[in-house]
Amino acid sequence: MIGQAVQVLVDAVSVGGLYALTALGIGLIFGVMRLINFAHAQLIMIAGYAVLLFFAQSAVLAVLGAVAGAVLLALLVERMAFRPLRGADPATLLIASFAVNFLIEKVMIMLVGSRPKGVDFLPMLAGQVEIAGVRLQLLQLVTILVSVVLLVATTWFLKSTRLGLEMRAAAENFRMAEVLGIRANRVIASAFAISGLLAAAVACLFVAQTGLVQPRMGLQLVIIAFVGTVIGGLGSLPGAAFGGFLVGVATILLEALLPAELRVFREAFLFLAVAVVLIFRPQGLIPARGLAGRI
Repeated sequence: MIGQAVQVLVDAVSVGGLYALTALGIGLIFGVMRLINFAHAQLIMIAGYAVLLFFAQSAVLAVLGAVAGAVLLALLVERMAFRPLRGADPATLLIASFAVNFLIEKVMIMLVGSRPKGVDFLPMLAGQVEIAGVRLQLLQLVTILVSVVLLVATTWFLKSTRLGLEMRAAAENFRMAEVLGIRANRVIASAFAISGLLAAAVACLFVAQTGLVQPRMGLQLVIIAFVGTVIGGLGSLPGAAFGGFLVGVATILLEALLPAELRVFREAFLFLAVAVVLIFRPQGLIPARGLAGRI
């Protein structure tokens, strides 16, 4: 009984870590551009297909290919789609992000088809390890470790490097940051590149867990992570990561705790809980208080 409870908890934390990384990538772009970037789903998708392309050669090459594919696509999207719209109202940017998302998805469907493709990625992580008498899946433990490392590394980068400080300044007051000499193009492109890196990490872990790649693989992750970003505090990076983590944990706990006949309504219970949170905390659990309070 204890072993089963620990296993459910580890599963919940590992899924929460994936959603936290996804929400952090979304929150980072929103912080700099006030753009809710639903095209982030396609960064995860393209990284997944890079894994499919290279995993037969080596796992390292697959990971590097995923990072390169997601970062390059993120930079291309920023340069071709969002840079010309810089300064547009949020509604225009939101519509543009949906347009970019659907365009890339449909192009991929035309090129590779819509059927899922199997990927036996990182099979060495399919085993179990015994900790304090409890057998846990190695892949879930690795997912938790990678999520923690990336979250800590991103926080350190934003707080301790010159480029990170420039991102924080641009997110607080973009026009003032430009007046003070911060180069907007470099800051925004760097934010997109980091979001691509986070998307690649999510894709690699997600593909290792599911063993499948398909053109819509990132959409559900991004939608749920966006919900987490909203309840955590839109514009707050800690809030985005925390909210994404909470939503991920909640999905697994609901799956484990709900009676079998109610599990098909798991998302309904999840969004009901989100609605309750927003009724009492419409600004989110960790609201933005200027960027110094956000990061």
